[in-house]
Amino acid sequence: MHEVDKVIGQRLTSSVPLVAQISQYIIAAGGKRLRPALLLLVCGALGYQGRHHHSLAAVVELIHTATLLHDDVVDASTLRRGRPTANETFGNPASVLVGDFLHTRSFQMMVEAGSMRIMEILSEATNVIAEGEVLQLMNMHDASLDEAGYLRVIRSKTAKLFEASARLGAVLADAPAALEETCAIYGQALGTAFQIIDDVLDYDGDAAEMGKNLGDDLREGKSTLPLIAAMQRGTPEQAHTVRQAIEEGSTDQLAAIVEIVRATGALEITRAAAHAEARRAMAAAEQLPPNAYTTALLELASQLLARRH
Repeated sequence: MHEVDKVIGQRLTSSVPLVAQISQYIIAAGGKRLRPALLLLVCGALGYQGRHHHSLAAVVELIHTATLLHDDVVDASTLRRGRPTANETFGNPASVLVGDFLHTRSFQMMVEAGSMRIMEILSEATNVIAEGEVLQLMNMHDASLDEAGYLRVIRSKTAKLFEASARLGAVLADAPAALEETCAIYGQALGTAFQIIDDVLDYDGDAAEMGKNLGDDLREGKSTLPLIAAMQRGTPEQAHTVRQAIEEGSTDQLAAIVEIVRATGALEITRAAAHAEARRAMAAAEQLPPNAYTTALLELASQLLARRH
């Protein structure tokens, strides 16, 4: 990961000062670096000995960072990773344009690997992510969204880059097609579990630990699984309160909605869905060669369920 951070630092250079300033601002904020770590772990599990894993791990982190810049503009977010978002600090136009720069820089870097297969995986992933973003936009303030529709969004918007990261590790290691698919399944399941837990924490987390404002999803009119489950299990009055908040994008009743989500068992249902995805990831990881890297992949899926931020 130290080598990956070195690559990121080297490739964020630009003759335009504001580009480098905003890029460094969001990268320096840290983050979990789960996607590049996933690529490196799969490479290790499959015995990759080449030199492209650090640069491609940096590529997936730059793609992820570009989506964060754009997301925060679309969602009008003001806080990420415990400090003001780039759009709050530098403005929306600069954030959108620097997000574009990070996307195009990532494509410059992936070309250097000299593999059409790598280009295919990453270009398809970025396209699916963009579709997921638009799908989520279309679903804003729609209280009729069901669990299947919710999962479709997060598997496109969030899990796809996890899936691509794991698949890239297998491709770099020249793994057989079946093993590549196993790694992709692991990544998709892990990414899905990650996002489901993230949505739990919007109603059961601590703002200081999470580094973002609780209730942001509700303010944006997002119908996430805790709210979907609460509407399904609650009384007509409780369902009406949640539905109205989603449709209006209002946090005026946030305390009451948090209580409804907890009282209806919606958090337990949502955590159970995350557990199912984590178990799916672990089942895939168990098909990889037994070594320290595979053990780490198993532990990653297990520990994801205990995250508080």
